[in-house]
Amino acid sequence: MHALVVVAHPDPNSLTHAVTARLAEGVSGSGHSSEIADLMAEGFDPRFSANDHAVHLKQAAPSADVLAEQARIDRADALVLVYPVYWWSMPGLLKGWIDRVFANGWAYDEIPGGKLEKKLGRLPVHLVALGGAGQGTYERHGYFNAMKTQIDHGIFDFCGARIVTSEFLLPPDTQDLSGYLETASAIGGKLFQAAEQVEAA
Repeated sequence: MHALVVVAHPDPNSLTHAVTARLAEGVSGSGHSSEIADLMAEGFDPRFSANDHAVHLKQAAPSADVLAEQARIDRADALVLVYPVYWWSMPGLLKGWIDRVFANGWAYDEIPGGKLEKKLGRLPVHLVALGGAGQGTYERHGYFNAMKTQIDHGIFDFCGARIVTSEFLLPPDTQDLSGYLETASAIGGKLFQAAEQVEAA
């Protein structure tokens, strides 16, 4: 099986990229394949253009870069997003990728009469967010629930995609960051475990 791992961070030497690489290694180590989509390195344009708006209204065809991203997702058996938490959400680059790629008619279909067809029911999604604040801050201010409502439910459930992993990697009590990488490797290693169990049954 094949995973598309999308990462949004400007620094290729960042912990976010290290976590991404270790997660992909975990996927490979379990006998599956992965592709890393580095949105910054690839120069993806996150700006929602007039053409994107026309696509939303079903008055135009998606641009070539959006079609290419949709094709990558269509080829994948799982989608993984790895990103730093910026202002208690995902970076603008990743949000713009979702704004443009998860388009009306592809990720969901707004049907006249107010009905909605969710079109990504086949797609398991794994979210790995790296935060700069500690557990107490997230709990005290309700950021865990706010982010899950906004991202897990507001984006992916709207399209019918099933959230399998929604992991927050927060700063440890020590300077030892190896736990981040171990967690990433474990997530990658277990990415297709449920599907394998179904096939074996």
